[in-house]
Amino acid sequence: MRKILYKILLVVNLIFAFTLLISYLAVVISPEDFALPAFFGLAYPYLLLINILLVIIWAMLLRFEAFISAVVIAIGFTHFSNYIKLTKPAGDKTNTFKVLSYNVRLFNFFENNHGITSERKVIEFIKTQKPDIICLQEFLVSGYPAVEEALMIDALGGKYYSHTKLIGSGKNRYYGIVTFSKFPIIRKGEIVHPGSSSLSIYTDVLIKNDTFRIFNNHLQSFRLRRLERSFIEELTASNDKETVKEVKSLSVSLKKGFVKRALQSQVVKDNINKSPYPVIVLGDFNDTPVSYSYRKIRKGLNDSFLNSGYGAGFTYRGNYPRNRIDYILYDDNLINSYFEIIKVKYSDHYPIVAYFKKKI
Repeated sequence: MRKILYKILLVVNLIFAFTLLISYLAVVISPEDFALPAFFGLAYPYLLLINILLVIIWAMLLRFEAFISAVVIAIGFTHFSNYIKLTKPAGDKTNTFKVLSYNVRLFNFFENNHGITSERKVIEFIKTQKPDIICLQEFLVSGYPAVEEALMIDALGGKYYSHTKLIGSGKNRYYGIVTFSKFPIIRKGEIVHPGSSSLSIYTDVLIKNDTFRIFNNHLQSFRLRRLERSFIEELTASNDKETVKEVKSLSVSLKKGFVKRALQSQVVKDNINKSPYPVIVLGDFNDTPVSYSYRKIRKGLNDSFLNSGYGAGFTYRGNYPRNRIDYILYDDNLINSYFEIIKVKYSDHYPIVAYFKKKI
């Protein structure tokens, strides 16, 4: 019996160690060419956790097999720091400007049948934060966009310039992204993602005598609204055929999302490279740090969470497994002194904030 259990545990260990290794390839192989690593990259935090548990089990049994997962974890240790920061930075906010990014999930408009939205709570939350620059994704407007935008600015305190990109969604409804800035906006532009409702805009703001370009992004989602049953519900469904159908549909949605984001990340990166000003690139990338699109956009930029964050970096808190998909990136012309994920539950994402100042 012991030999059988040993063989089962060893096989399980080899499988999970191998899948963790495959996940590392997600950052270098485009999903257009081969999508399998992207699936494992998405699951990286959970594959890592399973491998850590396997190391502990083998170590308790005093078996050398503990080195199987230990070595694999060590090979990809840099990915671990993309999720967990164990050292707390000083967090100096002196002479800085504050940037906030938040996917507000259409203010939960479609999440209930009682006409109750989270818009007022979100506005009050943002108001208390007093950010200098606000970037919202999945922003919803019901009514005339210009009027509703003015009302939003007034509710925030009336001291913001704005740059909005909206798409019609039903009768007298619009959704999109918006950037609010306490600093004057001197130029506005948008990045087109062909064949997609994903949105990216860039906004040039004047802070004292310096111009900065702010890229606000909402990249291709997985479009899982129609599959909003939890993974557990899907896998424990009483109808086996229905379960298989759900899993296949989920896999197709995931693959399409990986491929489209790979294309979009290249377009965004091309625009970043053309910027004549220091850049801050932020928003909901809908992809994890162990992904091709994140690495593509981040190349040559710094990640605020890695520089000045602390604790677990998960920003998504919806029905599907929690992960890190919201970012604030910046170039070497800026100093980032503080980053925080704020645990308020007005959306399926947490808002994130970062403090910056220009290098002298």
